[in-house]
Amino acid sequence: MTVQRQLAYWAIGVAAFIAVLYVLRGILLPFVAGMILAYLLDPIADRLERVGLGRVYATGLIVGLSVLVFALALVFLLPLLGQQLARLAALVPAAITGIETMLEDRGSWLSALIGEEISLDGQMTEIVKQGLGWLGAVFQSLWSGGMALLGVLSLFVVTPVVAFYLLVDWDHMVADLDRWLPRDHAATIRQIVSDIDRALAGFLRDQALVCLILGGYYAIALTLAGLSFGLLIGFTAGLISFIPYFGSITGMILSVGVAIGQSWPVIDWLFIAVVAAIFIAGQLVEGNFLSPRLIGGSVGLHPVSLMFALFAFGYLFGFVGMLLAVPAAAAIGVVMRFSLGRYLQSRLYLGNSPPPKSEGGPGAGPS
Repeated sequence: MTVQRQLAYWAIGVAAFIAVLYVLRGILLPFVAGMILAYLLDPIADRLERVGLGRVYATGLIVGLSVLVFALALVFLLPLLGQQLARLAALVPAAITGIETMLEDRGSWLSALIGEEISLDGQMTEIVKQGLGWLGAVFQSLWSGGMALLGVLSLFVVTPVVAFYLLVDWDHMVADLDRWLPRDHAATIRQIVSDIDRALAGFLRDQALVCLILGGYYAIALTLAGLSFGLLIGFTAGLISFIPYFGSITGMILSVGVAIGQSWPVIDWLFIAVVAAIFIAGQLVEGNFLSPRLIGGSVGLHPVSLMFALFAFGYLFGFVGMLLAVPAAAAIGVVMRFSLGRYLQSRLYLGNSPPPKSEGGPGAGPS
């Protein structure tokens, strides 16, 4: 079979997969979540199996513990976070009015400088209303695309079952897939899949641990500092810290705004500085200790490509697409780097020049 025909078959297969994913996106949430859970728990099951515990018992133990931990988190944390969210929504109008007044008081010098009266009356309120309307539309889209009531119920019922059966047969499924690989290209495909697995493991496992550590730190530090809604803002900032700088910057902006509203009308600048310092310290610890120690260079996902994947897959496939965005971005990144390495060794790049001698292996480019 020629290379062109092989590429045509692969292109048809990928197109068919995307079409099926798009058509069935409304029912795929519990199955995709179960696959991700099985992938995350497979190393733990392998370790338990090596110490003598049977695969079925190891799978039942870790899936059961995972469901128990998740349920306890919902029971204890969700009501508290929900209460803080409701209080925050109730206090937003007063906080906006206070910030508008402060800006107008501080903006008198600017009015004198440009010779024209500046008024913010109602403008920030309108901007916030538009922003909240946009967020509401986003959540409504996610809900209708993958989080309908039936989807939520199936998420708690079907996901553990899917994760259990996939985890029990994980090694057998991997072996079967390996036997189906084209024999001429099996070694190359194994290397690509290994690189994708390393990138995904670095992100889904290690980055998740970093996000949990940061979320706990922000929540505890902001609460001890006396910030209202510190628990809600801290956990939210930590959970979205998988996008570099986005979580800390968003959390800092929200926290400083809440701190201003909390101390209004007498602004406590020391309190605001302490709140900002909490996020600066968290970013320094993440960049200099957590990420290098826990993640290292194994992720290989550029922040811009990650954000694009989240937006694109979320827009196309709803909440299911957001779950698939990271694996897809990791796979595309690995394939693109492999293709670039092959291109740098091909005649399309080199022309009639001899291939350069380098120590980087067959995928390395010229120095």
